[in-house]
Formats: sequence, structure tokens, C-alpha cells
Amino acid sequence: MNFDNLDQFRAAPPASFGKGPFAMVIAEDPTEVEATITHARSLGFRAIFLIAPPDMRVEPDAPDTVIPVHVIRHRTRQAGAAQAAMNVLIDKAPGQWLHYCYNGEFLFFPFCEDRTIGEAVTFVLEERRASILTYVVDLYAPDLTTYPNAVSLDSAMLDSSGYYAETRKTEDGEILERQLNFYGGLRWRFEEHVAKPKRKIDRIGLFQAKPGLRLREDHTLNDEEFNTYACPWHHSMTAVICSFRVAKALRTNPGSRHDIPDFRWHKSTRFHWSSLQLMELGLMEPGQWF
Repeated sequence: MNFDNLDQFRAAPPASFGKGPFAMVIAEDPTEVEATITHARSLGFRAIFLIAPPDMRVEPDAPDTVIPVHVIRHRTRQAGAAQAAMNVLIDKAPGQWLHYCYNGEFLFFPFCEDRTIGEAVTFVLEERRASILTYVVDLYAPDLTTYPNAVSLDSAMLDSSGYYAETRKTEDGEILERQLNFYGGLRWRFEEHVAKPKRKIDRIGLFQAKPGLRLREDHTLNDEEFNTYACPWHHSMTAVICSFRVAKALRTNPGSRHDIPDFRWHKSTRFHWSSLQLMELGLMEPGQWF
């Protein structure tokens, strides 16, 4: 289905989309949109919602496509675009599991090469949890001369260390239970080029929708239990969103483009597009799922 704007999407009958899990891809530019959609399909999402600017060309799905892509036109570069689109989807799909990412971002959860997203969220529900904390791990090309936009699927690199966390507090200084702010990657190494509110790398990128739930500007939800990294009694599953988004931004911004000749450092390593690699690096936690 195609929708000219969010209001048309909001008015569509929820039953027309079937059952989830659903993925939403927010396309800020044309870079690797198809690769992001293909990856989401490979994980087992039942439908994909592509939020794309009005002037972006989108290739239509074949009539017999098993996993459909619903295109919703919206100005994705404006502030709050992702939150606005996701909050409409939350309202339309109570009880369904939802994932959102930007173009050039790829979700990995433990053992995702052999298990589907449906199996993963079923396990999480059995643990009486309704969200999965995702860490956004930066990807970048090894050679910015060859890849001036810093995007290379075939030779992508990531930071193997340099990640850390700090206690999350309310505005009044109260510690939020089982919540942390996580940092690392390009946002940490080149923090002088990244606004302070955008330096965190944690995102509640996979959760079960319910009435009244809202995605906030800082990529948290208005139900604080959804923002926790684990349940009170043991470690819980976490996931990773491998992302070229920050690398692209640092190469696009005139201030940082000429200050950063290379993203590589002594802790850079080749990304093997493997959930096992992410777990071995300590970037993803299987919890009790084996």
C-alpha cells in the first residue's frame, strides 16, 4: 500500500496490515534503502513500513511479494519525524512487536542467522518483558577516498572497544532503576562534532506496542519499564542495530568532513555481519536464550 502522508496512514484500517512483528524503515536519503529492507525481510518481519520523503523514488514491490513494503510519504529529515511515524504505528498495532531503524541500519539479535524475529520476541514475552534494548553500533568504510560517503557493505568496519555506560537519572537527580546511558563508537571518538543530546548509542528499537505508549525524542518510551536493560531477576536479551548513519552524517557535515580524513583507529575491526561476532565483542547479550 502507498500513503501520501501520515494522516492517510493513520486512517487506514489496522486489520489491512495483518499480524506482526512489523519493521519501520525511516529513509532520510536513498543510501542502502533496499539493503535495509532486504535485511529486515530476512529476519522474518511480517510487513515493513517505509517512511520516505515525497520526492524519493521507491521501487514498487512485485504483486506476489510475500513480505510487503507499505510506503508512507513524510518529510523524514525534519525533527521528530521518526517519533511521529512510530507513534502512529503504535496506535494502529497494539499488541504487535515493532522495530524501527533508519536506512543504512541493520538489526542483529542473538542467533539471528538461524532464528527468526518471531522466535526472539516469543522468548522475551515468556520472560515477562515487552521490550529489547538495542545498542546502535557504528559502521564505517575503511577508506574514505574510495567510499566518500563512508558506506561500504562489503568492507564495513566497527569499533571493537571503547564503549561505556553511566547511570541514568531523572531531571531531579533520581536514579532510574535498571537504566543506563550508553556511549561509544564514532559519537564518542568524534564527540566534538556531535551535539551532547545525540551522543547516546542506546535505543529501544524493538518493543511491543500498547495503548498510550509513546516514543520520545531521545529514543526512549514513556513507560520507564520499557527502557530497562534487564528484568530484576536476571540478565535479559539485548540486540544491536549496526548503523552507517553517524558515519554518513560526519561525512556530510561541512565542519566534520574536512576534519576527519579516516574513521579507522587501532581498535577498528572488520565487521563479519555476524551475531556471534557482536556477542563475542560484548556488544550483545543473549540472556537466558541459548
